[in-house]
Amino acid sequence: MDKNAGLKITGAPSLEELHASVCYRLPSKDCNKTLAVIECIEGIPCNPCETACPQHAITIGSEITNIPVVDWDLCTGCGLCVAACPGLAIYLKNYNYNEETSLITFPFEYYPLPEVGQSVTMANRFGEEICVGTVLKVLTLKRNDKTAVISVSYPKEFFEDVITMKRLKRE
Repeated sequence: MDKNAGLKITGAPSLEELHASVCYRLPSKDCNKTLAVIECIEGIPCNPCETACPQHAITIGSEITNIPVVDWDLCTGCGLCVAACPGLAIYLKNYNYNEETSLITFPFEYYPLPEVGQSVTMANRFGEEICVGTVLKVLTLKRNDKTAVISVSYPKEFFEDVITMKRLKRE
């Protein structure tokens, strides 16, 4: 797949489009916090991420079509915004989860759900297989309205590329 094709052609923003967006940025390799990352690059009337954040770390502003921006000084990595986003455009990342792996926490709306400790295939924004990760947590809270929130550790060298996992096959 052409990784520069972009949102209008593939349905997923290219890294070039993301890097040009005011909302997209990744935690640095020096950062030891888990922080929200937003891949919402089009101004649409939406604000559930802003209203879900108890720390007021996500701001849309007075125009509901503004692109959300995260204040990482306020973000605690609680993840309430992850399940609240109807576009599945928010996830949490931490480059320094441990010495060898990074952490990602993302929304997942497919069955079957993975189990803690399971090895899963991690994917990029185009659904291409990137590496193998280990499931650390599976949250299926009632307030998440049937959106599971999955946390997975994976090799650091794939930090920017990984944003989700491949669907598991039904048995």
